[in-house]
Amino acid sequence: MHSIIIDDDELARVIIEKYCSKLENVTVLETFTNAIEAIDFIANNKVDLVFLDIHMPELSGFDFIDSLKNPPQIILTTSDKKFALDAFEYPCIADYLVKPIKFPRFMKALAKVVPLHHNSETASQTLEQSDRELYVNIDRRLVKILISEIYLIEAKGDYINIKTETKNHIVHTTMKKVEEKLPHDVFLKIHRSFIINLKQIIDIEDNSVLIKKEVIPVSRSNRPELMKRLNLLN
Repeated sequence: MHSIIIDDDELARVIIEKYCSKLENVTVLETFTNAIEAIDFIANNKVDLVFLDIHMPELSGFDFIDSLKNPPQIILTTSDKKFALDAFEYPCIADYLVKPIKFPRFMKALAKVVPLHHNSETASQTLEQSDRELYVNIDRRLVKILISEIYLIEAKGDYINIKTETKNHIVHTTMKKVEEKLPHDVFLKIHRSFIINLKQIIDIEDNSVLIKKEVIPVSRSNRPELMKRLNLLN
């Protein structure tokens, strides 16, 4: 993976670059003390991963992300713990590292990054191995949900209801954001208000699917993709 480091803390840059040098699959292309300088570099170079500080002169880490049309994957590196909840609002953020960063924790963060240069099959396998859990913000608490237990996600106004084997979780977010966090080989949006776990389908009839005891509508535009994804015996 081609990576860059953006941090106005020289020691932090040195440590992260040293950690990356121990890994065969991570190459540091450049380091920056200012996020503004990195914008042009990303526009003109292939960057898979950014190690990004939050507090920097002129442009903060979050402002930097907002300035990019298609941001690469990002690992935040900061001395400030209080922005962890905000970080979960960005699909491109893989992890949140608090300084001083220790190598074992650094490696754990790297395990959450899906190499963009891998083919789709490899990326799918990596997602299955590293994204087995999803953290959601509920009443200012981060609640862990096992992805394998999710069978249905339903939109309800400004909230979504994540339904699992044991509990329902009402979360203030959008369908688009949660869809981006889920393994695409397992989950599919079949209606503007519903994302389903394909492995949990019991029956399909006309324009609906049965999951658990719930009948879920399938929109006309999403039905072809659903049929394509099913292992049909013709």
